Amino acid sequence: MAALAWLLIPLFAVVGAAIWGGWASRNRTTGDVAELAGYARFRDAMEKADTGSGPAQ
Repeated sequence: MAALAWLLIPLFAVVGAAIWGGWASRNRTTGDVAELAGYARFRDAMEKADTGSGPAQ
């Protein structure tokens, strides 16, 4: 029975590693779309703020 317990330890380690690997490689890009859209609006606003009157002094 003790030998079975020693064989289950690596099995649990493999299952735990598989769960952790799946969790670590999950897709976390859901918030990037709104953030990138906000950055694009910021760039557009900065381009519109440039009057093109020459270098600042």
